[in-house]
Amino acid sequence: MLETIRGPRDLKALSEAELGELSEEIREFLVQAVARTGGHLGPNLGVVELTIALHRVFESPVDRILWDTGHQSYVHKLLTGRQDFSKLRGKGGLSGYPSREESEHDIIENSHASTALGWADGLAKARQVQGEKGHVVAVIGDGALTGGMAYEGLNNAGELGKDLLVILNDNEWSISPNVGAIARYLTRLTTHRFYRQFERDVYELLGRVPRLGAKAREAARRVKEGLANLVVPGVLFEELGFKYYGPIDGHDLDLLIHTLGELKEVPGPVLLHVVTKKGKGYGPAESDAGTFHGVGVFDPDTGTASKSARKTYTHAFGETALEIAAKLPNVVAVTAAMTDNTGLKPFAKQYPDRFFDVGMAEEHGVTFSAGLAAAGLIPLTTIYSTFLQRGIDQIIHDVSVQDLHVVFCIDRAGLVGEDGGPQHGAFDVTFLRMIPGMIVMQPRNGAELRDMLWTAVQHRGGPVAVRYPRANLPEDALPAREPEILALGVSEQLRAGGDVAILALGTMVAPALAAAETLAADGISATVVNARFAAPVDETAILGLARSVGRIVTVEENVPMGGFGDGVHLCLARHNLSTVPILRLALPEEFVTHGKRDELLAKVGLDAPGIAARVREWVRTHQRQYS
Repeated sequence: MLETIRGPRDLKALSEAELGELSEEIREFLVQAVARTGGHLGPNLGVVELTIALHRVFESPVDRILWDTGHQSYVHKLLTGRQDFSKLRGKGGLSGYPSREESEHDIIENSHASTALGWADGLAKARQVQGEKGHVVAVIGDGALTGGMAYEGLNNAGELGKDLLVILNDNEWSISPNVGAIARYLTRLTTHRFYRQFERDVYELLGRVPRLGAKAREAARRVKEGLANLVVPGVLFEELGFKYYGPIDGHDLDLLIHTLGELKEVPGPVLLHVVTKKGKGYGPAESDAGTFHGVGVFDPDTGTASKSARKTYTHAFGETALEIAAKLPNVVAVTAAMTDNTGLKPFAKQYPDRFFDVGMAEEHGVTFSAGLAAAGLIPLTTIYSTFLQRGIDQIIHDVSVQDLHVVFCIDRAGLVGEDGGPQHGAFDVTFLRMIPGMIVMQPRNGAELRDMLWTAVQHRGGPVAVRYPRANLPEDALPAREPEILALGVSEQLRAGGDVAILALGTMVAPALAAAETLAADGISATVVNARFAAPVDETAILGLARSVGRIVTVEENVPMGGFGDGVHLCLARHNLSTVPILRLALPEEFVTHGKRDELLAKVGLDAPGIAARVREWVRTHQRQYS
């Protein structure tokens, strides 16, 4: 049946029974497809009925349907004509998030939660200003409500009173059968147009009763609010200006279609609370929603993942964090809804009183860490590079201006692979380097990551950042030796050569060394330096190489603007050596798409062959110019 769905309009012709069959077929499709490619399985299994109901009731793309958590859009893709999941999140395949390039039904491209309400508020206001008809619907998860931006959107939308439907997809709270039945009955009753007319008539009548008027209306409102509060947690949303309905069963397709059909006619801001189960319909995902939230390739029959035996930088971070915590009781860990994926699950288990998950609230997480540091603790504030961007203001004003010792552990720095453009950690070197006093390090392997983390916590001063990639470690295990406390701003020369000096940061050290071997076969002798520090840069080494070698290449997995290469260039300029030729290799000045990490590095010329080719051409060009 799924093959017959070329767009949302095809759903209109299906019977209720056929819609139910379609739900099960979609679940089977998702399990089989994601098992081959990896992706976000659990969240999508949980919104099958909700997505079908939305597209059955509303007229996308005239009606704007927004997914706050973009990784919940797989079912939406299937129902809007995108059923080739063979290369999902791979090179040339579908994105794992909404994509405006893919379809007119994808209104926004988003992979950062808590944003859809702001988008919806703006879209609804624009329609009002332009006199356009149509509905705006935003689906937001309960987890996203831990982000302050969601409440800013709710507050503004409720205050302005525009027509807007928000669906709270709650896949964590449980409802007992009795309460669920009562809530279902009351929701059906209160969403019906006859009830709404009756409510208006009663309010109007009471307002005309002599000497009662407003008092009677307020009494009636309190009775209604009190009754609702016995059953549902809706008072908060009512106070923000939304008409609250629910909670209802998010897997009852008939109820969803009926309720959405009724709410479609309710004016002003409306919030519908639906309760879903993450991983619904697939046993392994239902029993282990955390693992199947985002999963790699797995066996669809058993749910067993095909895991690599190699350790990752994230594993190395988690092990080192435990090691540090065991020896330094004032060290704590902070994350933003990423306990598992940042490697902090063992830390949280072993030191529950020293572990803090602030939810999807990175800005708060940074300021919270500032408070911890001001009180004498040393927080390991562990946030993906892409999400740390949200906390730039707090990093500057709450941490750096006050010279507080917060250690920013930046996971997923650089290209993250299949998650694609919005998730690449391409900017952190730039926005951290611009902050006075900020120390920024990046290791070339797991052993150096361990050294850098120990260096960061032992630092007696302000903030320190350690960035590391979503990648396997070059070595099999961390060495048994004691960690080394690194001298700040001091690099490490790994290879000597007289034709060109390659200064590589972190993940670029290994391909730079391999490129040097290739260049040597072409008669070009290259010095290779493990930079270690993006801030402060090693001025002594840079100036020495500028004078002795005369050509400098910088290589980094960050955008060029304001990055490590800029730091080297500024160093040369400060010492009147700006005429020294410098080639800055970095990520392109564009948003890189999705695909396997190795494929993407090759595409942007940051693998060994790419580095060798670009350095070879640049050196030969300069040889011709100066010969």
